[in-house]
Amino acid sequence: MTETTTGSGTAEDPWVLRTPSGGSELLAHRDEASDPPALVVIAAKTEVRYHLRCIDDLHAMLVAHGDWMPLGNADEGKPVKDGTVEAWARDGDNPVGGYYGLKKGLRGRFANYVPPVLEALGLAEVEHAARNNRMRAAG
Repeated sequence: MTETTTGSGTAEDPWVLRTPSGGSELLAHRDEASDPPALVVIAAKTEVRYHLRCIDDLHAMLVAHGDWMPLGNADEGKPVKDGTVEAWARDGDNPVGGYYGLKKGLRGRFANYVPPVLEALGLAEVEHAARNNRMRAAG
């Protein structure tokens, strides 16, 4: 876990994280009992859910990519730049065949909410500038 992260990633003790830019706090936890299993992220009063496998899938993609990758954060329905984490998380060729987000209308912003989880788990390095951040597999 990173020094700024608290929590164990359960609903009772969620990870307390910050977005890559540092502008917002978010809570995240695993919900393995949901169908499908989900990574639950609460930002302000909004709850978003992503396939739980996104943690392992994103890490595997970053390892294969082998270098820094731009995050490219965007809301669902907004255009995304090719070659970004956000574009990969929506691509029909990713392991889930499209969006990792589980609820239509709240499937975007993957690159804002999931990278801090990988960083907290020690699976990735994430830049923390005001914008145009990148990430790569740790190690």
